[in-house]
Amino acid sequence: MDQQKLWDAEAARTYDTPGEGMFADEVLEATAKRLESLAGGGRALEFAIGTGRVAIPLMERGVPVTGIELSTAMIARLREKTGEDTIPVVAGDMATTRAPGDYSLVYLVFNTIGNLLTQEEQVACFRNAARHLRPGGRFVIELGVPDLRRLPPGQPGVIFAAGPGYVGVDSYDALAQILVSHHFRFPEDVDGGREAMVSRTPQRYIWPAELDLMGQLAGFALESRHADWAESEFTGESESHVSVYRLPTG
Repeated sequence: MDQQKLWDAEAARTYDTPGEGMFADEVLEATAKRLESLAGGGRALEFAIGTGRVAIPLMERGVPVTGIELSTAMIARLREKTGEDTIPVVAGDMATTRAPGDYSLVYLVFNTIGNLLTQEEQVACFRNAARHLRPGGRFVIELGVPDLRRLPPGQPGVIFAAGPGYVGVDSYDALAQILVSHHFRFPEDVDGGREAMVSRTPQRYIWPAELDLMGQLAGFALESRHADWAESEFTGESESHVSVYRLPTG
């Protein structure tokens, strides 16, 4: 799928949900606080910086932030909030694009590595992070744990949300490790005959052990793994994780 079409002007316009969900103050506070600590006083690079959800509060904590972003529409939305001189952004994909300089921290949040739909691209993303980092630098990934236990035997999909005007369905291709979230939005006047609006977001899901192997291939070692940005314990019941990978110091 063409990621530029997926993350178009309409997606950029509706992406921010101030005060709610991943834009909730307590979520951003914990995220920025943890990333500031991991940066260790150095510069940070965000892969897939989007509209600046995390980069802006991190920058406000005094951490210099640069971004890489494929979607020109998302960059334009970020530019409505802050200028290029404050948060520079390089247009390109996170698997191959090079930003100038070197960094003590590269980070990739909210399942975004899954936007790379092949294992090869995901490994390339790790290697690209390593190219940007100083010795001892860290690569941080926030990622969900695949929840295939929800699938009844023989059923490839499951409803993950249903409410007035909206139904969400996840479908899985277990061989390719592809999860596609299907979003069905219905007009309020259900008797009016208007069609539903449908959108799809594909991801390649990654098990934690596979993610660790990708890190090893790029020269990283796993430094820590927690269930969230507040450093809660990661367990077999955790729905997501924040994993910190580190390069050798010399």
